[in-house]
Amino acid sequence: MKPLRIALSKGRIFNETIPLLAKAGITPVGDPDSSRSLIIKSNQPGVELLIVRSSDVATYVQYGGADVGIVGKDSLLEHGGEGLLEPLDLNIARCRLMVCGHPGTQLDEPQHRFRVATKYPAIARAHFASKARQVEVIKLYGSMELAPLAGLSDLIVDVVDSGATLEANGLVPLELIAEISSRLIVNRASLKTRQQPIANLIDKLGPKD
Repeated sequence: MKPLRIALSKGRIFNETIPLLAKAGITPVGDPDSSRSLIIKSNQPGVELLIVRSSDVATYVQYGGADVGIVGKDSLLEHGGEGLLEPLDLNIARCRLMVCGHPGTQLDEPQHRFRVATKYPAIARAHFASKARQVEVIKLYGSMELAPLAGLSDLIVDVVDSGATLEANGLVPLELIAEISSRLIVNRASLKTRQQPIANLIDKLGPKD
């Protein structure tokens, strides 16, 4: 039987996930930070780690490239969650998904059509539509804070942790969209065919009394 594949992305979520996996008895073989391999074996012969971009974790799990994954709720909301189960909030990599812009910006200004830069276009459109605000959404992949400074956009939609990067670029949080943390997600078909190992993983990663 092929190993259980867990999709992860390098960065903050990866760093905070590794101790959780260790408590579940799963540790990477070798140093993931220096390895060029995108499929990393673990100390458990029945488990391996699949390293992908954070925005791709949900897609790999949805289509069966991985059986389970750990991903931020922001990426999950943008993806839409089709074909996925979300059994656990791991309460790691906590942050907020915010509308941000220049201080004093009035989001409910009548007749104003804001231009919004973000790597979360689906979330941004849904949020502003729920507020009955007309916006033009521009998808970017780099540093969002540059867009208002360069005159590309009026606002950005992005995750905010400490807010230090916003402050350094003269921007402020204006409106909360969602509280974000990382979730364990599961491929629906994998749960049927690999029920026991996935159930064991959920049990070991879940909250303890």
